[in-house]
Amino acid sequence: MRKIISFLSVLVLFSCSEEYEKTKPITQNITESIYASGSVHSDNQYMVFPKVAGVIENVYVQSGDLVIDGSPLISIYDETQRLNSENAALTAKFYDFHSNVEQLNEMHSQIQIAEKKMRNDSTQFDRQMRLKEEDAATEVEFEGSQLAYENSKNNYENSIRKYNEYERQLKYNSAQSKKNLQILGNARKDFTVFSELTGKVYSLDVNKGEMVNQQTLIAVLGDAEKFVLEMQVDEDDILKIQLGMDVKVTLDSYSDESFDAKITKIHPIMNEQTKTFLLEAEFVEQPEILYPNMNFEANIVIQEKEEALLIPRNYVINGNQVLNSKGDTIDIETGLKDYKMIEVLSGLTLSDELRKPE
Repeated sequence: MRKIISFLSVLVLFSCSEEYEKTKPITQNITESIYASGSVHSDNQYMVFPKVAGVIENVYVQSGDLVIDGSPLISIYDETQRLNSENAALTAKFYDFHSNVEQLNEMHSQIQIAEKKMRNDSTQFDRQMRLKEEDAATEVEFEGSQLAYENSKNNYENSIRKYNEYERQLKYNSAQSKKNLQILGNARKDFTVFSELTGKVYSLDVNKGEMVNQQTLIAVLGDAEKFVLEMQVDEDDILKIQLGMDVKVTLDSYSDESFDAKITKIHPIMNEQTKTFLLEAEFVEQPEILYPNMNFEANIVIQEKEEALLIPRNYVINGNQVLNSKGDTIDIETGLKDYKMIEVLSGLTLSDELRKPE
């Protein structure tokens, strides 16, 4: 019985002498920032997809090549397209206006002949009319000359009408066939994929002889020297961020270094799935070697303050209270905070001792 009492006495003494983790406020600089993560992208980086389906006929570049705007990347072969182009060229040649001038000239000659005959028949008809007025011509001769004149007149007018109609149709066919050839020529350009910028081919994912369609990723291109930082931030933080803010960047590939950047673009729409906003930043001084899709972590600097009164964040209860050394609750007013420390604007002094909450 005495042993049990002695053990309980020791336990009580130990409990009463239990020490809590304690600290005192300190003064030092603090920077409040927002955490973000993302990846590096080449400036104007884009993915290349073909506009048509077919078999790759030629590959003109490879990964790592430098290209200029308009350089061919690959060409795609399509037999149907080739035959359509050849057929359009034949049709354009057949209906070419200048190739049919001889037929127009022949029709023009027929008009001249018909005009001469009409004038001749008109003269004969006029003569028969005068003779009839003098009763020197028979009715049969008069009607015969009249009929001949009317026939030749109709023939002349029909010749002009046919000429105009043929000329109009020829011009239409010529223009239409050339337009069709131009359309197929433009479509033919789609069978060659060109670079849309002066930069670098960062990846080329196809080979000669492969079948591709409009959903096949051909390549990734971008600027060869300039890179941008694309990062995601939470919806709760977006209103605190402004253009031009400083960003502290750490790259996985440069684990021992930190780089300065500035916010250059805030995309004004939220990703509904991730509840984040996309930001872009540019290096103040870019690392010597960078590659697209390199990962990084960043802290966007919201505010900075020198010689602030700080305590550890894990000492704060309910956002605005702390415990003194006796365990009493004290109300405080807080200011800036980083991932470890928080600023105390009022309620504490440097001499106050605080107990860490359990």
